[in-house]
Amino acid sequence: MNILASDVGGTKTILAVFSSAQGMHAPLFEATFVSANYPDLESIVREFLGKTNLRVERAAFGVAGPVLNGVARITNLPWVMEEAKLAEAFGLSSVKLINDLEAIANAVPVLEADDLVLLNDVQPAAGGAIGVIAPGTGLGEAFLLQVDGRYRAFPSEGGHNDFAPSNELENELLRYLQRKFGRASYERVCSGIGIPNVYQFLRDCAYIQESPWVAEQLAVAKDPTPVIVANALTDPPDPLCARVMDIFTSVLAAKAGNLALTVIATGGIYLGGGIPPRILPLLQRESFMNTFRYKGRLSGLMERIPVRVIVNSKAGLLGAARVAAGIDN
Repeated sequence: MNILASDVGGTKTILAVFSSAQGMHAPLFEATFVSANYPDLESIVREFLGKTNLRVERAAFGVAGPVLNGVARITNLPWVMEEAKLAEAFGLSSVKLINDLEAIANAVPVLEADDLVLLNDVQPAAGGAIGVIAPGTGLGEAFLLQVDGRYRAFPSEGGHNDFAPSNELENELLRYLQRKFGRASYERVCSGIGIPNVYQFLRDCAYIQESPWVAEQLAVAKDPTPVIVANALTDPPDPLCARVMDIFTSVLAAKAGNLALTVIATGGIYLGGGIPPRILPLLQRESFMNTFRYKGRLSGLMERIPVRVIVNSKAGLLGAARVAAGIDN
């Protein structure tokens, strides 16, 4: 049986066909599409299947947004998707729409050593709850709990929780975001769409002067985030871009710690999404784990939480394939 799996994001959509007989780690055919170039998901699926010449029977789509009663809306795209309509359009016996972080979470129990980078030397507790937080275009969260001896993934929209500053500069950032958006969530800071907000805050409030060469790059860039990240990682780094990423990593560490406390994640916290692998040197600094563990009276509990970075960019696809195939973790 062939199955269709997809990781549908605000920036790109990846589709792949897997054979349930050959396992979920090696797709038979795979392609990536720029999401904004298409009016809906059906258009991408139709183009993709037209290239494969492979018949598929079941499908699962990990989508960057909430899924309610078989209907999903992409948070950062004007798309609406329905399981029943997708099944009818492509003659599929089963279609599952799942949150994109739920898809990544479904892959976590089968990730291998090469798929992960350890940020601390702590081993997961057998059967312990697992948290997944993933800054990409947006900020996603999910968690896994053991149910009847097997891990079950649960979606979350915790990335849209109210942003909670942890120092005076972040307090000023919060007020800046509230003036700009009315309400400030973690996603407004800790995501691909959030990084430019932090850059503009530091620049406009005259904390750090903008470098002319960075301004020139930003003026012609369709997406400012890769420019800011790249200039933060140069040697030497651009001062403004470096400070942006200092705030980003500090907020990510604090938010990941909040998730760890929420589910008591003794099974581990996993950092997914497109940004963490690109900024690995920043996450490996001692300051990241220090901020993660800084939880007052519960700091001792935080010492027992393993923290890993998922460097397998296809984790969401793997998780969606497992859901389509009906494989339990």
